Amino acid sequence: QVQLVESGGGLVQPGGSLRLSCATSGSIFSIDTMGWYRQAPGKQRELVAAITSGGSTNYADSVKGRFTISRDNAKNTVYLQMNSLKPEDTAVYYCNASLWVVTGADYRYLEVWGQGTLVTVSS
Repeated sequence: QVQLVESGGGLVQPGGSLRLSCATSGSIFSIDTMGWYRQAPGKQRELVAAITSGGSTNYADSVKGRFTISRDNAKNTVYLQMNSLKPEDTAVYYCNASLWVVTGADYRYLEVWGQGTLVTVSS
């Protein structure tokens, strides 16, 4: 069983910073793309940022220049550094990973989601 566990969410004032972390556990063989998504109340889930195993990154236009995604391949962990936060960044942030897992003598390719962590930007 593979699990993604996010941490680092909370309440922050506009202009402040937060750093989200997503740790993985389970019988993971390798991880391809890892990413962060968010879902605000009444809105669809959207991609915030993604990073490949080789380090290539992709950002939503709304966060470019303010958010930075990074990963530690040795720890199978992904981070999201969020600076200059705005009230419109308020959402539940979800970690996502596309990965190979070992199941007995076989390998399976899965897309896995974390449970989400709430980020609230408010004065």
